[in-house]
Amino acid sequence: MSTPGAGRRGRIESSTPAAIAEAAALLRAGELVGMPTETVYGLAADALDPEAVKKIFAAKGRPADHPLIVHLPSVEHLPQWAAAIPKDALALARAFWPGPLTLILKRTPDVPDEVTGGQDTVGVRVPAHPVALALLRAFDGGLAAPSANRFGRISPTTAAHVHEELGERVAMILDGGACAVGIESTILDFSRDVPEILRPGAITPEDIARVIGRRPRVPGESVAETASARAGQCGDASGLAEAAAPNAAADAAQPAPRVSGALAAHYAPRTPLRLVEPALLADEAAALAGEGSRVAVLAHSTSDPRDARLSWRSLPADPAAYAQGLYASLRALDGVGADFILIEALPGGPGWRAVADRLGRAAVGSGATD
Repeated sequence: MSTPGAGRRGRIESSTPAAIAEAAALLRAGELVGMPTETVYGLAADALDPEAVKKIFAAKGRPADHPLIVHLPSVEHLPQWAAAIPKDALALARAFWPGPLTLILKRTPDVPDEVTGGQDTVGVRVPAHPVALALLRAFDGGLAAPSANRFGRISPTTAAHVHEELGERVAMILDGGACAVGIESTILDFSRDVPEILRPGAITPEDIARVIGRRPRVPGESVAETASARAGQCGDASGLAEAAAPNAAADAAQPAPRVSGALAAHYAPRTPLRLVEPALLADEAAALAGEGSRVAVLAHSTSDPRDARLSWRSLPADPAAYAQGLYASLRALDGVGADFILIEALPGGPGWRAVADRLGRAAVGSGATD
């Protein structure tokens, strides 16, 4: 095996056993490695090495008070990172790990402040990607790994995206193919009395309720709305809102932990982005093109009008398939030199919650330049 760091920085390597072993050695030497996961590619560093973790923030241009998610080889590693683990949290870990669920738990004293942003909590998960798991097992420890892109920009879902974003800021990039889920993990807070989803993802409130017998709170929902949603599963809403109120009031006095991907502006292309209702999409695109604007469009139900003035892409009208292709499509449309990106507004319903969250934040952050 070659000496760690001896190869060209920023190179993409096929995920052979030798390359995974080299990546683990680089991580032990305090370097950064691009790591595929089922959600997005991560920028990995030894989570117990504060100096290595600082390199993540420098490479991404990420504020130092933004906490990182620690990726673990297995649920058995959880006690090293989290203290007083609630039984419901452990049940969810056993049900969904490896998988796209991050749990926010009270941290142990060994977790560096650089990982947690100085908070008393830590985010942890076990990724469901064979290359990530092989790397974690070879490293035999926790890896801090936010998305491997410049801060606030579109998350990478291929090794090439990581190289485009970070280049030689990363020692090596392991190629694990395109990410199967395509958007970041669900983040579920267990640090307060009532579990709360702080970032929606592929694991839904309903999925969680099926395991622990109670539905987590969702941002924007009132106590009564959460109780009503629970009643849809439990069969009777009477008393649920009243019973939840004391815990909700107590939690209101405790601000939610800061977590990744929760800023109003995030996941953003440099091209200004608008969400447009399906019935208006083709006409608005044509009108902008008629005024001389270069227009890119991402649709899921509106047919391509075959207008040569438009850069038109379509994704499936299925939330999981749409999520899988979203960031690659945004990145492609951001690269065509358009003046505007028009996105067909999404259907309602819980299945689209996570994708709608990403597009809403992308629209707010779009149009900014480095």
